[in-house]
Amino acid sequence: MSGEDFQEEAVLAAVKPLKSSAGYIGSTDSGAPASAPASSSMQGSDRIEILFHQHNQRVFRTAYRVTGSAADAEDVLQTVFLRMARGQETAAAAENNEAYFSRAAINASLDLLRSRKRSRAVAIDDLENEASVSPGVSKQNPETHHEDKELRKLIREAVAKLGETAGQMFALRYFEGYGNGEIAEIMNTSALVVGVTLHRARARLRKEIGKYLRA
Repeated sequence: MSGEDFQEEAVLAAVKPLKSSAGYIGSTDSGAPASAPASSSMQGSDRIEILFHQHNQRVFRTAYRVTGSAADAEDVLQTVFLRMARGQETAAAAENNEAYFSRAAINASLDLLRSRKRSRAVAIDDLENEASVSPGVSKQNPETHHEDKELRKLIREAVAKLGETAGQMFALRYFEGYGNGEIAEIMNTSALVVGVTLHRARARLRKEIGKYLRA
């Protein structure tokens, strides 16, 4: 077995027990077992294991917000750490762990949604409220909750149609609740660029909505 295969097997073994997702939804990274910061000088498998214990909850929560599915979030969690095991974007992870894992989870989630090639569009009214509501929590009656659930599903499908940068920014803003300045820092750009990109993304989604409202 090659070193790369060994790392992938180690990641799969670590992720496999996570099929019970209840402990992830609504949890915080601070609840994870404390471990020493991962150093870039560590052996690959050791470093990935430490990063996994430190950030798996963050990745799962972000993926759950974007995909709306615990099963999909588990797939995304596995994908993110397998990509690390294969040596993809390890330098970015070393520079800023939190930003890297938020963005990596969003990328993998959008990749998953795009792979389904769905073509339904959605209204994006009240998306500001979407960012402040925890997954799986509803203060409304069952009927309204069902409608909101469908709306969130359609929003996710529509966001998956955006370009890579716009999709990442949109997810960080409306699913993760980051401000424009924070998004700019995470994506190494300016708040102005973020604002313009989000404005264009919202306009594009509203245009998509019109097609279905006129149908």
